[in-house]
Amino acid sequence: MFYVVARFVIRPLLWVLLRPRVTGRENVPLDGPVILASNHLSFIDSIVIPTVAPRRVALLAKAEYFTGRGISGWFTRTLFTALGAHPVERETHRAAQAALDTALGVLHSGLAFGLYPEGTRSRDGRLARGKTGVAWLALTADCPVVPVAVRGTDRVQPVDARWPRPHRVAVTFGRPMTFPAHRGQAGKGRARREVTDAIMLEIAALSGQEKAGWGATPGAPG
Repeated sequence: MFYVVARFVIRPLLWVLLRPRVTGRENVPLDGPVILASNHLSFIDSIVIPTVAPRRVALLAKAEYFTGRGISGWFTRTLFTALGAHPVERETHRAAQAALDTALGVLHSGLAFGLYPEGTRSRDGRLARGKTGVAWLALTADCPVVPVAVRGTDRVQPVDARWPRPHRVAVTFGRPMTFPAHRGQAGKGRARREVTDAIMLEIAALSGQEKAGWGATPGAPG
């Protein structure tokens, strides 16, 4: 119920302030487990993607977003709770695996889960090489991955900016990707890297971003 109310409040406000141009919504399966793997330009990405997606999308959010004080702390906590975000401790022991386990639980429940394979926001607008957790999730849950590209959100709220400002954004949902040749190989490092690189190449193609730190990625142009 909280999520439905939030959608009725947040979505119209988002359309007025950001005028999002959304393409490829038909590429997102409307039921069953699916991963939405996106580039990451701004804090606001975690609000834009769940709001414009055609189905509810769970994400991870820093635990600090749920513990802030004052009006801003209340607003952030309420917003992320309404959007179905899951708090995660980023600096604790085994934090990365705990985050993946949380995501896996969401997928095993037949829901959609959104994540950023780069692991953090881009500070220069370039696309970093993805971390292999996205492949581990996709292969363990045996579910499709929809590559997602956001553009313009870094103009809405640049890294380190406290408050957002109006600017048009774009979100593109690519075609679902499956990896039958790698099924059952979540425990193999090479398989995880190959799947991750394939996902990141699709994100790069959708976003048009320059790649940073990819090295000699097999099959990657440039």
